[in-house]
Amino acid sequence: METKKYPRADLKKWSGTLLNLGLATSIGISLVAFEWKSYSEGPLKEIRASQEQWEDLDVPISIQAPPTPPPQVAPVIIQRPDDIKLDDLDIDIDVNTTETTEIPVVVLVDSPPIEEDPDEIVDFTEVQASFKGGMEAWYEYLRKNLNYPSQARRMGTEGTVLVRFVVNKDGSVQDVELLRTIGGGCDEEAMKVIQNSPAWNPGKMRGIPVRSRQVIPIKFKLN
Repeated sequence: METKKYPRADLKKWSGTLLNLGLATSIGISLVAFEWKSYSEGPLKEIRASQEQWEDLDVPISIQAPPTPPPQVAPVIIQRPDDIKLDDLDIDIDVNTTETTEIPVVVLVDSPPIEEDPDEIVDFTEVQASFKGGMEAWYEYLRKNLNYPSQARRMGTEGTVLVRFVVNKDGSVQDVELLRTIGGGCDEEAMKVIQNSPAWNPGKMRGIPVRSRQVIPIKFKLN
């Protein structure tokens, strides 16, 4: 059995038209609301010049006069007599000299001689103390006089012993001491070879021999 439809009773007949009409109306109202201009009905506010009067403050002058400089006192020059008197000098000067006349040489010492302490030991010298004959002679001396201790050989001890000593003005050696040890009898052997070494060339300061301190490494190595 088919349902009977009446065109006049159809509710969806005007739905599309009403929807479009509603959208157009809402858009029109929104545009009018954005473009609507309103004006204030009250009078405009007038901006007049300020009638307030400011008081002029008296600012004191901060520029001060410079201070009075202290009075200048002239330096007092004290005349002292010369330390060197010409009357005490034994200088024979002959004004009437010829080309063959020999003029004696006069040596004047500007300063008193420098007093040096003979027992002073210098760590850094202008000319360093050295073994006579150079490094090749030193290594040859070690090869002939340095013995590898048997205890160190059995223990497999190897290393470098640092020995410090003093070289006197005459080149002799004294005050031998150890700075680094390795044990196994190597330390004693290194001290003995330094103590029994021949005379060295002493260190010098201003060309004068001085006592200086030296540090020598002695290396022990198994072949």
